[in-house]
Amino acid sequence: MMNSHSTRYLETRPRRNSSGSSSISHIITTPTSSTPSLSPTSDMPSNLEDLGEGVRHVHINADGGKPKTRTAHGRKASSPMMPAFIVSAPGKVIVFGEHAVVHGKAAIAAAISLRSYLLVTSLSKSRRTISLRFPDINLSHTWDIDDLPWSTFSHPSKKKHYYDLVTELDPELVAAMKPHLANVSPGAPDEVRKVHQNSASAFLYIFLSLGSQSFNGCLYTLRSTLPIGAGLGSSASISVCLSSALLLQIRTLSGPHPDQPAAEALLQLERINRWAFVCEMCIHGNPSGVDNTVATQGKAVVFQRSDYSKPPVVTPLWNFPELPLLLVDTKQPKSTKAEVAKVGDLKKVHPEVTGAILYAIDQVTISAANLITSGQYDDDEEVGQAHLGKMMTINHGLLVALGVSHPRLERVRELVDHAGIGWTKLTGAGGGGCAITLLKPDISKERLRQLEQDLDDEGYGKFETTLGGDGVGVLWPAVLKNGTDEDDEGGVEIDQEKFLNAVGNDGVERLVGVHGKDGERESWKFWRVDAN
Repeated sequence: MMNSHSTRYLETRPRRNSSGSSSISHIITTPTSSTPSLSPTSDMPSNLEDLGEGVRHVHINADGGKPKTRTAHGRKASSPMMPAFIVSAPGKVIVFGEHAVVHGKAAIAAAISLRSYLLVTSLSKSRRTISLRFPDINLSHTWDIDDLPWSTFSHPSKKKHYYDLVTELDPELVAAMKPHLANVSPGAPDEVRKVHQNSASAFLYIFLSLGSQSFNGCLYTLRSTLPIGAGLGSSASISVCLSSALLLQIRTLSGPHPDQPAAEALLQLERINRWAFVCEMCIHGNPSGVDNTVATQGKAVVFQRSDYSKPPVVTPLWNFPELPLLLVDTKQPKSTKAEVAKVGDLKKVHPEVTGAILYAIDQVTISAANLITSGQYDDDEEVGQAHLGKMMTINHGLLVALGVSHPRLERVRELVDHAGIGWTKLTGAGGGGCAITLLKPDISKERLRQLEQDLDDEGYGKFETTLGGDGVGVLWPAVLKNGTDEDDEGGVEIDQEKFLNAVGNDGVERLVGVHGKDGERESWKFWRVDAN
């Protein structure tokens, strides 16, 4: 168990680049005994009016106890059932800097418009269960709320609050949770069951940390348009959905709303990100924190960890442009561990040559970051896009030189080059996995359709997506206008049946996607931070 002096807090610091414009870096620091702790009262959001009737009267106790509300006559206020709502978070790709980042260099990761969606449905007070449903991986499990280990998680020495930063899992809490994971998917193959239990443990750990035994019964139903295990941050996307949903349920998030000050929006994003990182620890053990950061805030980040005895520095690129992207899944199994080891071995045998390649990759990353932060991209978007595309091509060539590509990845590049529609590189560890293509402006639909047909014929998966979009978003309540007769009555209410019956990625996006055929759907709201 960590004491108060060993807890690491996330600070947000302004950084100034060569052009004089400022950005914000997140640096995890270890406070001394003189470092003030976060105040549960000063840290409270100032505006809760978007969260439904009755929420604006909530007061959070400093001791983390149950919120109390009173009417003007001193009577205890009623606690109306929350409406069904949906939260959504994006996946991510590494745009620049793979493998070099392992050796202390910088990397750029950016959000993509493939997303996870979590529908949260409250049950009547008499139903004392919580259910986690993830039909895309055939996970469905229900727990009795009163059977869960509340006494362990709520003990004064263990209790965490919504504003806390948790940098490691508590072994005693993990042990207390273990019996409640034993009967998750008992008949599934070992590999599938491991995925299910990791997902369930992430959910239970933060549910027990943030919630209380008085929590209402609830259904948590998850759909994702992200390929699982393809290096696209699917687990982080899910973790951000779970974190934001629970923080909304305990009414500790402000907004999102269009007039929200940037500092307040940033605070909400940081709070969501902290608990998403806890989920990621449950799933991965020792995550870098990059994936959940991108899934939370969207846009892009520069990530660097030059000294592994110190925390990483993550610098948001709030003005990263939204760019058209073709994502291609080679469907070739890969091992991140094996590819990282391959580069490590090469560096041992040929340290100077390998070091020069890693340095060159770092320069590519810096060139791209400087273009975006300096404002040059906005001066001429077509020239800026070509600059980024050429940097992607160079980055891919350097990764080939490190030996981390694969014939299936090279074939994607050949097909794209032949079609002449963009710039392609592998993304992630390589050895299989995915490739990304930054599409050139004004590419004809016919040429793109022909390329996609060629990819289909050779057994690739493909997704037309957008790079650098929004992070976590909220649909409150779960009602959307979908171009049907129901729009005249306020829109379509998204219930469990509709959500579960949506067929495939296209069905999910048509039903609840943050973007419809006419652009962004106005009902979705996001915590946005203005780069200026």
